[in-house]
Amino acid sequence: MVDTGFSSFDTMVDKANRLLKDIERANGWPKERRKQSYAALRAVLHGLRDRLPVDGAAHFGAQLPILIRGIYYDGWKPAETPVKLSVEEFYQRVREEFPYAVDGGIERVVGSVLDALQLHISEGEWKHLKSLLPNSLAAVLP
Repeated sequence: MVDTGFSSFDTMVDKANRLLKDIERANGWPKERRKQSYAALRAVLHGLRDRLPVDGAAHFGAQLPILIRGIYYDGWKPAETPVKLSVEEFYQRVREEFPYAVDGGIERVVGSVLDALQLHISEGEWKHLKSLLPNSLAAVLP
């Protein structure tokens, strides 16, 4: 547990760290690869955010832990969304934002991030998220 001296901040950091640890655990990455798990989370979140309609993106963002929400909204241009992406284009977009070579390829990375996110989002919100995506991309979500 982090001790910033302010319990609300400590809680925010702990929630963000738990999500990153879930990604690391799923990929078999040691804690020393925290930059890698952060990059994976950021790339997947941005791909989802930009594919969703503006209202859906905002609704999903509101469900994220506060620090993760900042990552999600970083650089967002709502007027330029949604961006139509096929599954292959979604993977390519994540690959462009994730500069690491990893075992299992980008599909495994995306899957591990989505699995970790699902643990931190309500079941109802997860179903709502899937309903906002085209069937081919929704099928990628656990």
